[in-house]
Amino acid sequence: MTQPAAWPHLFREGAAGTPILLLLHGTGGAEHGLLPLVERIAPGAGYLAPRGPVQENGMNRWFRRFGEGVFDVDDVVRRAGELAEFIQHSHHIYGLADRPLIAVGLSNGANIALASALLQPATVPAVVAFSGMYPLEGRTVDADLQGSSVALFNGRQAPLAPFERVARLHSVLQSRGAEVTLTAREGGHGIHPTDVTGAAAWITSTTRKEQP
Repeated sequence: MTQPAAWPHLFREGAAGTPILLLLHGTGGAEHGLLPLVERIAPGAGYLAPRGPVQENGMNRWFRRFGEGVFDVDDVVRRAGELAEFIQHSHHIYGLADRPLIAVGLSNGANIALASALLQPATVPAVVAFSGMYPLEGRTVDADLQGSSVALFNGRQAPLAPFERVARLHSVLQSRGAEVTLTAREGGHGIHPTDVTGAAAWITSTTRKEQP
């Protein structure tokens, strides 16, 4: 089992009534990489920010790949399972049972967040994905995603996340019952200021829906 003590990460409890953001950095990042984003999309929120466990030429990643855009899907599935175990243990250790958890990922971090949402929807029920794409090419997704919520923010001219794979992701999520929004802008890879504004509004709306 993947214990938090064995996985480098940062944790902040945050203010009462705020969600916990699961921050998942991009290739070459680390656990502190998305911290500046927190106050812009969910002021005062708690966060759980692990470090990607895979090394590629000295860079942290979340799963292996065979080449640019060619994922080792077996490893994607394995790493999504390990991340789910980490989250479950963290819920217990940090007492997060009553706090909504929203995965927020960039690029490679967005892809592991999306894979986790597709494969482990009970553990990762909500995702904000910046520059992500369909991470499970060649695999059939059988999970019931009723109750899952996903917000996709993508540039139409991003060679690292071809828009046809973004459209496929959107279609698969919808077909399995997820509530999904896709915000497509002109431009390429990364996080645009309009993406930040959209993510903040989406998190506010999603968190409000989950409150009794």
